[in-house]
Amino acid sequence: MGSHTDSTHDPLDRLPTPGSQAGREGLDALLARPGRAVVALDFDGTLAPIVPDPDQARAHPDAVPALTALAPKVASVAVITGRPAEVAVRHGGFADVPGLEHLVVLGHYGAERWDAATGAVTAPEPHPGVAAVRAELPGLLERAGAGPGTWIEEKGRAVAVHTRRADDPQAAFDALRGPLTDLAGRHGLIVEPGRMVLELRPPGMDKGVALLEHARETGAESVLYAGDDLGDLPAFDAVNTLRTDGTPGLLVCSGSDEVTELRKRADVVVDGPTGVVTFLRALATRLP
Repeated sequence: MGSHTDSTHDPLDRLPTPGSQAGREGLDALLARPGRAVVALDFDGTLAPIVPDPDQARAHPDAVPALTALAPKVASVAVITGRPAEVAVRHGGFADVPGLEHLVVLGHYGAERWDAATGAVTAPEPHPGVAAVRAELPGLLERAGAGPGTWIEEKGRAVAVHTRRADDPQAAFDALRGPLTDLAGRHGLIVEPGRMVLELRPPGMDKGVALLEHARETGAESVLYAGDDLGDLPAFDAVNTLRTDGTPGLLVCSGSDEVTELRKRADVVVDGPTGVVTFLRALATRLP
């Protein structure tokens, strides 16, 4: 869909024009009634650059300043991530930040919730299938011939297999997808594919479900969602559902050549986390 730059404002205040009518209506609604708007954002690849070791991922240095400028002007800012909520909070530097008192982090695709107001995480009991999968996974990888560079990430309520460090990351990803899907299915889990990562997690929650619940909980009259990966597609679908129901929405892609489907469906495409924080800063500047 693409977008072009609105040149009627100061460069520091410049927002891209969405490439679809629905996107333009979403942005117009957000600008007109920011106090009834929800801004929801993925973490890895959107607020934080993708790095080979997820433990080393940190929010873009301008992310927190941009969020603190924006958050007091809208109904809610929510970070929706596949990571454990407390990990996203730590890697994002979101705790005890003036201006982010009402930030919400929905971790594990919405199964966990962290509220800045209390600093507490609420979550259900872990799915028993995760422990079973964790026990079988090393043997499965060995039998599947997963070579050096393929590694397991512990995520508490989920477990992920990364192939980005493998000699041929895409080939390793493709070879493991079937066996991991079978393993997950035997234990009541699903496989969530991402950018050179396959995550085995409980069913029933995804970023779309989390976004819809949060939008309805807050009484949102407009919704913006920004993401970069396959796991963000359900959130894009949720925005389209809200649009159909009469709630305007804006879809932003944190540009990636690895996930072209998101780019095709977005109203606005920006240049990775740097582009996201520039967009958020421009949005905050435009709001009263």
